[in-house]
Amino acid sequence: MDKIRNSALLKILSYILIPIVVATFILSILYLNLKDDYNTGNIGNEREQYIQSENFADQYVSSIIYKVSRINKGYISLEDNGIYDKIDENIYYDRSYDYYDEVESFIKYIIIDNETNEIYTNIQSKDFIEETKHFSEKEFYWNYENGTIQTNIEKINQDNIKYLYLPSNGMSTLSNYNIYTYLDLDALQYSSNYAIRTALFSVFEKNPNLAEVLIPVSIVIFVIIISYLIWAIGHSKQSEGITLNSIDKIPYEILITIFGIILLSICVIIAQVILMYANISTNLLLSTLFLAYVGSYICLAIVTVSTIKRIKARKFWHSFLIYKIYKKIKTAIKNQTSKVLDKSDSQKKIIIGYIAFIFVSSILGLTFFTGISFLLLLALWIWVLYKLLEYNKKLNQIKAALREIYNGNNNVHLNTDELKGTLKELATYVNDVSNGFSNAVQESLKSERLRTELITNVSHDIKTPLTSIINYVDLIKQENIEDEKVNEYIKVLDQKSQRLKKLIDDLVEASKASSGNVKLNIEEINLDELLKQVIGEFEDRFDEKKLTVDLNLPRENVKILADNRYMYRIIENLFSNISKYSMENTRVYIDLINTGYMIKLEIKNVSKEKLNISADELMQRFVRGDKSRYTEGSGLGLSIAESLAGLQNIKFKIEIDGDLFKAILQWDK
Repeated sequence: MDKIRNSALLKILSYILIPIVVATFILSILYLNLKDDYNTGNIGNEREQYIQSENFADQYVSSIIYKVSRINKGYISLEDNGIYDKIDENIYYDRSYDYYDEVESFIKYIIIDNETNEIYTNIQSKDFIEETKHFSEKEFYWNYENGTIQTNIEKINQDNIKYLYLPSNGMSTLSNYNIYTYLDLDALQYSSNYAIRTALFSVFEKNPNLAEVLIPVSIVIFVIIISYLIWAIGHSKQSEGITLNSIDKIPYEILITIFGIILLSICVIIAQVILMYANISTNLLLSTLFLAYVGSYICLAIVTVSTIKRIKARKFWHSFLIYKIYKKIKTAIKNQTSKVLDKSDSQKKIIIGYIAFIFVSSILGLTFFTGISFLLLLALWIWVLYKLLEYNKKLNQIKAALREIYNGNNNVHLNTDELKGTLKELATYVNDVSNGFSNAVQESLKSERLRTELITNVSHDIKTPLTSIINYVDLIKQENIEDEKVNEYIKVLDQKSQRLKKLIDDLVEASKASSGNVKLNIEEINLDELLKQVIGEFEDRFDEKKLTVDLNLPRENVKILADNRYMYRIIENLFSNISKYSMENTRVYIDLINTGYMIKLEIKNVSKEKLNISADELMQRFVRGDKSRYTEGSGLGLSIAESLAGLQNIKFKIEIDGDLFKAILQWDK
């Protein structure tokens, strides 16, 4: 089925067959309508058959009656929009003859007004009375003289004139006129009507019943072809779905206008050929009609195919220029109004309420001359003010609740029963957020507590056997063992067990410090003395690495409020890092600054390893400046120091500049 639908050959064949089938149908209908006017047995008498037909008689007499009616109404001169030019005192020449109207192109006539003796004619002759005597000698003529018809055209008689033609033209008698007419047979052969009838007659001459067969057959074939094209149009082998070309993308009104102008031009050309130039040959006339038919079909086919494709692609309405203009205007308006308005219910209610307020105020303002209107308007203003203040009060309640949540207070609850509409919806969201934060905090605290308990319990379980190991290592060391390898093994066991013990202690302390599970004893301590004490304890370790301490203290003692034990632990951890990671033969700068409103302790040293790490990353647990992890550190020192400082409201931060490491502790007085 897809091959049939996508076949270009079948589509081209269908497009060719459609005008043939339609032309066959039209010609068959025309032939059946004109069939009774002909004796189809003898092609040689076709001209006489046409002239003796009732259709021809109707046109013949109607044309003459029309001339008489215009003469009777006085439409003679050019100024009166008439059809006659006065060429003599009582002679009028029919200038419409020059346009070769359908019947007038082969009818010669002389009309004489018996009352005025005025003569109306399309014959250029001076002796009109003598000319009328010879009309009856013509092969086909029709005269009306003194109320009597003389003619050799069978279908024209007295009854036709009286009952068929005269009433439609508003005339009751032709007794005021003598009419003399005959057929110009030379002009008849150039008549489009006659030429078309003759050509049609010659087509069906051999088989007069063919038309009755062709009509139903052409209808069936036409329906089949149209059904196939509607099904197949738009599909092709090259792509899936409906394929649109450049013509299908032209706005539909423009497409219709273009091809409408083309069709109108074709119709105008055909009208000019048939009506104004009827003296052309039959072959030229039929060729013109054929080209016009083909051109009209091509125009209609292009428009129809494009319409079907647009409908099948569901883009018919979207292809209208007016629709595109509408969409652009709508989008522009939407973009402009979206800056001011949104689609929320509250916004709509405010707008509707404001419009209602303006409307009611305007009505009351227009009737302000009464006291009741003034009181109503005043009451309206007071009511609107009260509603706005009430709305603002409830909005401030929600704002205050959000501020509490922002500041860390999660135990916030708003009474939604006191609110309505959008405010009630917002209060519900605030309550949900507050409950969500509370639940999250509780879960976080629970998780942190469980983690701390796990670390504490596991550390305790590890420390028990580790203590036994350390004790037994100490006992072994007291034995007099002469084997050097065994002594080396004992030394390694001693170092590793001590390191493991230190790591477990740091882990427990870091867990307690980060969870806040530490009891502080805040008291006033002398910070400069504490620094000197810790420096003295690390003197040997600094000397081993040939580190020189440059201590800068203020003249007066610096006292702070802190926990002495945990403050010592912070400074110890910083000095421990210095002893482990500093480059040998460098200086360690310790500056204690008291500005009066702030106390700041800066400790700086030069790292022996390049610090390709950020300060934030270095503050995390188990992160060490020694990426090789060759040194004995645990990576918890800075994390513990930061947590303990935070518990005592001490600002703690580190800075890294190349291989320069700086730790800063700050107290705000």
